[in-house]
Amino acid sequence: MDWSRTLTRTDGLEVNELPDGYVIYQQEGDRVHYLNRTAVLVFELCDGTVAASQIPELLRDAYGLPDAPTSEVEQCLTRFLGEGLLQPA
Repeated sequence: MDWSRTLTRTDGLEVNELPDGYVIYQQEGDRVHYLNRTAVLVFELCDGTVAASQIPELLRDAYGLPDAPTSEVEQCLTRFLGEGLLQPA
């Protein structure tokens, strides 16, 4: 994971908000993804202005965690990139 880069949403995603997360439809590949609230926060922080390295600290602060969830964020970002939901900004 290149923590210095910024990420942004891939074009063409249909994002639908639900009470407990997002459902994202990806036309390319005709795929549907469900994101829970924490994954939504990570996804929303990927707006092209926030470096990947900042996201674990922002989640730590948002949830009042004692430590930044760095490995969990790395897994989430890697999955989003692999699924084509995010791309380098």
